[in-house]
Amino acid sequence: MMKWILTGMILLSFVSGLFFGRTEQVSNAALSGCGQAVELSITLLGSMCLWSGMMRVAEKSGLTEVIRRLLSPVTKLLFRGKTHARAMRAICMNMTANLLGLGNAATPLGITAMKELNRENPEPGTASADMVTFVVLNTASIQLIPTTIAALRLSHGAAFPMDILPAVLVSSLLSVSSALLMAKVLGRIPIRFFDRKSGDSKKDDQKRKNRQQKSIQTG
Repeated sequence: MMKWILTGMILLSFVSGLFFGRTEQVSNAALSGCGQAVELSITLLGSMCLWSGMMRVAEKSGLTEVIRRLLSPVTKLLFRGKTHARAMRAICMNMTANLLGLGNAATPLGITAMKELNRENPEPGTASADMVTFVVLNTASIQLIPTTIAALRLSHGAAFPMDILPAVLVSSLLSVSSALLMAKVLGRIPIRFFDRKSGDSKKDDQKRKNRQQKSIQTG
């Protein structure tokens, strides 16, 4: 789906440039955008390599096991499946990075956690309940220290970059609570309910096609 959206945006920009006589600006924007994309890729690559290496060092030193034990009361309530210790360590490291507001660090740790959860998934290709819970928890994360946002505010001249801390705490707590509640509620709906709905929609489509064919034949 995304490839079609991006392709449409590129074609729309090109057609608009031709229509309004701004092909030069479109060409300059394309060239500068390519350079920025390469810079962003290199930046993210360095960040992911750094924090993946830190994750490996923390795992070898036993730090991840300490963090897992500290967060075990919370993770036992959220993840009811038989989650392996390796996956739980990655989840705890991801939660720690999100608590500290280190979004660049949370991304590679989250990828590692999803890979470990997928290995334990009895139905490959279908997200398990623990995988859904982790995605929700990672997306709507609680931030005790909004490091990234504070750094951006400081770079843009904010006198007190951390004065948003109360608002960040309240909004993150509300988002996490509501997201986890919805995930748990929807997770209790039987899968056959959705299968029945999809089956009914397929039957309706088939009936509609039959009616169209009959109308064509009679016409």
